[in-house]
Amino acid sequence: MRIVVTCTGTDLDAAASPVFGRCPEYLFVDTDSMEYEAVPNPAIGAAGGAGIQAAEFVAQKGAQAVVTGNVGPNAFGVLQAANVAIYLFGGGSVREAVEAYKAGRLQSVGGANVAAHAGMASAFGSGRGMGMGRGMGMGRGMGMGRGMGMGRGMGMGMGSGGMPPVAPAPGGPAPAGAAPQDEIASLQQMAGQLRQQLEQVTKRLDELTDKDE
Repeated sequence: MRIVVTCTGTDLDAAASPVFGRCPEYLFVDTDSMEYEAVPNPAIGAAGGAGIQAAEFVAQKGAQAVVTGNVGPNAFGVLQAANVAIYLFGGGSVREAVEAYKAGRLQSVGGANVAAHAGMASAFGSGRGMGMGRGMGMGRGMGMGRGMGMGRGMGMGMGSGGMPPVAPAPGGPAPAGAAPQDEIASLQQMAGQLRQQLEQVTKRLDELTDKDE
């Protein structure tokens, strides 16, 4: 069976991404042979409708199921119409996501689990992830959250939403007393989100710099 996992890298050991429409990469995996194909997300820089474009893309690429952290109503509608099942993965590597899917441990969804434009909010929003304070503030965008990291700062004003918690919560530390492998998976997920946010910031800076030149 051919499934697709949203992720931040180009192989099975890459961190899975909780974002569907604006994840950096899609890894298409044959669950029988574990052969895979990494394809950059063509919708990541879309001004609007990223979820719809991404859903159409993965359906056209032959995915029979999507494994991700969140899916919005527009993307869900396209995937449902294409008979592509959607499964939620809380955090870890693509390999772990595929193994969990094959073992039947992933929850399928019958509807969107985030609001429209949540992907943009996750990439550019304030979130509740990694923060250690409120520092560096230039707005409420681009901040990494209220936990251990970048606070509310460096904003581009692109949204104030965060991701709903999934176990373990994407973008948040593992619960106290969690097993080491759970904490590792959670930290890998947070690292993947930070890489994604950095890519978005860099892309936007390049676009603004090009306009000024």
